[in-house]
Amino acid sequence: MSDFEPVKIRFSIDRGGTFTDVYAEIPGEPGFRVVKLLSEDPQNYPDAPREGIRRILQEVTGAPFPEDASRQRVIPTESIEWIRMGTTVATNALLERKGARTVLVTTRGFGDLLRIGNQDRPRIFDLEIKKPRLLYHSVIEVDERVRLLRNEEALVEARVVEGISGERLLVLQEPDWEQVRRQLEEEFASGIRSVAVVFIHGYTFHEHEKKVGSIARETGFTQVSLSHEVMPMVKMVARGDTTTVDAYLTPHILQYLNSFRMGFKDRLAHTPLLFMQSDGGLVGADR
Repeated sequence: MSDFEPVKIRFSIDRGGTFTDVYAEIPGEPGFRVVKLLSEDPQNYPDAPREGIRRILQEVTGAPFPEDASRQRVIPTESIEWIRMGTTVATNALLERKGARTVLVTTRGFGDLLRIGNQDRPRIFDLEIKKPRLLYHSVIEVDERVRLLRNEEALVEARVVEGISGERLLVLQEPDWEQVRRQLEEEFASGIRSVAVVFIHGYTFHEHEKKVGSIARETGFTQVSLSHEVMPMVKMVARGDTTTVDAYLTPHILQYLNSFRMGFKDRLAHTPLLFMQSDGGLVGADR
């Protein structure tokens, strides 16, 4: 097209570790465009998915997108209907251990739980068991203790609460919140900005996790992952692993998202941007 026309183009992108494939559905003939790029080529472009979109838009509309003062090409979004992307950014960061330094906050006595795990041994006859390096950098063990109240049990002198599952629980030990604050401040001073909070009965009793999360945000932590929000399941190992991964990878993902959006005129404020999850479904970039 020689003149700019307000066509609406749909972009489907697969950003792998080596190559990025951009497929665009375009109204009219031939109906689609395909671009294949190196995922990392900083001498020629800062971001492969965005460069693929730019090339296709420039080819279809015939309108050049000149560089701005910072040598960035700002891409208009009027012709973009939506962008859907599958990416290995998070997977690669996990495999290469390039996530954020994270502190794990958990119930006292459970600081080594995620290191121990569930003792699965995929290679049962191996004499030397090699475990992957832990994702968290340090651990804070909090003097908090909650347990389930049995129906036939006589009430003791402890606060009785009801969890979201309908179960009654005894709050045997309330945390020393000032001590928790001091410990978090020490971790923050060491440069850590990401925290994962996993308490033993956090799946049903949220109060203690929420309070730690509030203190962490007041302290300045930019990523706070609470197990009852990330994965509210009973089993603490699986819940803890998932919450730690969330705290470890989310800052890396958000950094990539912000970098990707910066090259568009309105930072994709009015353009649906969806990412594929591990279950194959799509979720909005804000989530």
